[in-house]
Amino acid sequence: MHQKYPHLFSPIRVGNVTFRNRIIASPTSNPAVSNPPYLTPEVRAFYELRSIGGAAGVTLGDSIVDSETGRTHDYKIFMDDSKIVPTLSAMARDIRRHGAVPSLELTHGGKFANVPNLINPELTDRVPYGPDHEINRDGIEIFEMPEEIILKIIDAFGKAAARAKMCGFEMITIHGGHGWFVAQFLSPATNHRTDRFGGSRENRARLALMIIERVRKEVGPDFPIEFRMSGAEFSEGGYDLDEGVEIAKLIAPHIDLLHVSAGIHDNPDTFVITHPSMFLEHGCNVFLAAEIKKHVNVPVATIGGLSDPAMMEEILASGKADMIEMSRALMADPYLPQKAMFGREDDITKCMRCFTCMNCLRSTRDMKCALNPVIGRELESFTRCSVPEASLRVLVAGGGPAGMYAAVTAAERGHSVTLFEASDRLGGQLNDEEQVPFKKDLLDFVGVLERRLERAGVEVRLNTRLTPELAESLAPDAIIAAVGAEYVVPPVEGIDGANVCFLPALKEAGDVFWKRVVVLGGGLVGCETAIHLFNRGKEVTIVEMRDDYAADAPFFHKEAIRIQLQKGIPMHLNTRAVKVTAEGLVCVDGEGKEALFPADTVFCAAGMRPRTGEAEALRFCAPRFFTVGDCNRPGQVTQAVSDGYYAALDL
Repeated sequence: MHQKYPHLFSPIRVGNVTFRNRIIASPTSNPAVSNPPYLTPEVRAFYELRSIGGAAGVTLGDSIVDSETGRTHDYKIFMDDSKIVPTLSAMARDIRRHGAVPSLELTHGGKFANVPNLINPELTDRVPYGPDHEINRDGIEIFEMPEEIILKIIDAFGKAAARAKMCGFEMITIHGGHGWFVAQFLSPATNHRTDRFGGSRENRARLALMIIERVRKEVGPDFPIEFRMSGAEFSEGGYDLDEGVEIAKLIAPHIDLLHVSAGIHDNPDTFVITHPSMFLEHGCNVFLAAEIKKHVNVPVATIGGLSDPAMMEEILASGKADMIEMSRALMADPYLPQKAMFGREDDITKCMRCFTCMNCLRSTRDMKCALNPVIGRELESFTRCSVPEASLRVLVAGGGPAGMYAAVTAAERGHSVTLFEASDRLGGQLNDEEQVPFKKDLLDFVGVLERRLERAGVEVRLNTRLTPELAESLAPDAIIAAVGAEYVVPPVEGIDGANVCFLPALKEAGDVFWKRVVVLGGGLVGCETAIHLFNRGKEVTIVEMRDDYAADAPFFHKEAIRIQLQKGIPMHLNTRAVKVTAEGLVCVDGEGKEALFPADTVFCAAGMRPRTGEAEALRFCAPRFFTVGDCNRPGQVTQAVSDGYYAALDL
């Protein structure tokens, strides 16, 4: 068989293990780990699906080697607790039986352990230790870690590695990046010690090398050891790529695979580099691995917003890296490797880097993907989709993401489905942003769903609104209403003027936006539109009546938005629009002071209103009726996809 991506799907031997291709599911944590630390069936299914989908290796993340000194929160895998052994062993078998190499990441929180954080806000009675004595940003005293505790933790890494090997894991990943324990010692920004673990580069690397030596003693000479490092920290006082190269040269002779990432986790400005936001180029961190690979003699893995098989193939073929690691991309589509291998890359759901997954980890402590409703429900997906007792005649009203996903799912389950879309194309509101470069992955998702509709045999009727009369004439068994929402026009004088436009204007031919633009509404849509227009060279100002911006955005995406806005987009909160004039937008601030914001164009992003009436008109046209997506409540694509998927499963 001709292989379109021969480098991506060629095997590679690392230590005594052969990986079936060059794709590794990188270390990813899962909050369904219970406390005490058992791997629940849901957690196991989460990782197992990556092996089923074709990844060559699957790595469990956040496995703490010493729970007394290294615990950052309670939803970790505690490798010093013997109770973890049965389910950890089962997890390794789950991954191995589908052909992937089970790997486990060993880590420690260092100065971020035993202190309050977003997930565990309560102060513990355990002492927090770091490389240095310091008062952290929350005013908590961090104590310099004594050498006897350092040695105890080094020993814990060895014992944890031995336990992982005993449980059937075939590679150990030592987390030496992102500002965690090992990285805290490597970095000149966080290590000012004067003993043998601080000062010179060699001394700062001593901890890492002693951990590797201790792990090697436990697992043996040929067992693969992967070391994860930041190629550069991109943070004040941290090391740059030149220093990263020198650190890699010290580490590489003692390991089997060097995983080059970027940044540190606790700096919001670099967090969105470590986990690239949609505002950054795909593969933005590959240059770090490419440079380091020139100076080491072990295989090098790269990571960072990669989801396109053609880009991955080029990275490998050109010698920038030897392996590709990914996490979020395999949530959006766990079958990405399999689809690329068999020439189905046009069916890959590409991660749009919206941080929905990470926001859930932070807030609701569950797993979720904006574009894949199976994530967090993998165990259900293995068993629940039995064939319906009868094939139903299903009508779907609306061709946005909710309607399309519902139609595909219903048809794949054996129902006869017709989808009605009032406009001349599928995609709904997503089409309004087709000219926004950082939304390309989301627009590609529309194309993926269109192709799935065709393959599933869904009849699509464009330029056709599903009216009650039409619905009743077709005598359906079920109707799924996905008719969406409409733009809110606020009661502002002059809002109907020629210099006011809404989201659809972004896709119009020509440039309807003149030099100066005021965005009325600082929610997610308003902020993203402002960033897009600013990137096109416009002078942009945001006006928002609330006291917060992008309040409807996932937390980490909001941080990425903040970084973009700081490039030169002024924002006025607690500011209410009063009138649109030929000169711009007249507003009143929180103190009642009136001001004119000069503008050639006023872009209105004041929210959406569900088309409840249009949906409800169809309610009694079929025995079974569902409403999904924005016609329930205006939201993001996450809710639309999930609504459509589960409505179809309920048929």
